[in-house]
Amino acid sequence: MKTLNILSGGAAQGLVRSLAPAFEAETGLGVAGDFGAVGAMADRLRAGVPTDIVILTAALIAKLADEGLILRSSITNIGRVETALAVRAGDPLVSAEDAASLRAALLAADAIFVPDTKASTAGIHVARVLAQLDIADVVADHLRMFPNGATAMRHLAESRDRRPIGCTQSTEIISTEGVMLSGTLPPGCELATVYTAAIPAQASSASQAQRLIALLKSSETSELRSQAGFASGLTS
Repeated sequence: MKTLNILSGGAAQGLVRSLAPAFEAETGLGVAGDFGAVGAMADRLRAGVPTDIVILTAALIAKLADEGLILRSSITNIGRVETALAVRAGDPLVSAEDAASLRAALLAADAIFVPDTKASTAGIHVARVLAQLDIADVVADHLRMFPNGATAMRHLAESRDRRPIGCTQSTEIISTEGVMLSGTLPPGCELATVYTAAIPAQASSASQAQRLIALLKSSETSELRSQAGFASGLTS
């Protein structure tokens, strides 16, 4: 079966997976996706990896458009994703109403599962928050870092630590079995990221790619977007 090739931030993996059967039934095309840290996905596009759709942060999509790598006319906002806290299924939820309670929760954890703090949207933000809370050095030995949020959450689910916690984008938490969304980050520490889809300039299946983008944004799939962790507001 011919496939539509996607390079995407991990935040969109659950949503794409949920729409793939309907897209395949309509077009006869499967969906093959690489999902990971947005910086790494952008570098794969730059390296010439065959791609029909990219789904990355709005800021990174704009940069790729400036580089001439995507069709500016195809850029479509999908939705906003919050960075959030996660716990293992069955563990008590962690409350963080303000910076002080977030600081206490992170200090109380004996393992903190996060995505790459240099290449992923959520990981970069986590590093900033730890510095902001003045605990980066204190919790450094407790950080468990992985290439992307989905992988970090899978390892959180399997963790044998006594009091583990995770922090990544809500969509990656929701789509991972064995972990639970424990709440978004509090005011002053929050991050809401707008994700955007676009078609690369060298896409081989541009018309089919446009159809999948239409499905991703359609009013008919708004409930699926909500279930996957996407909010409709686009303020970042």
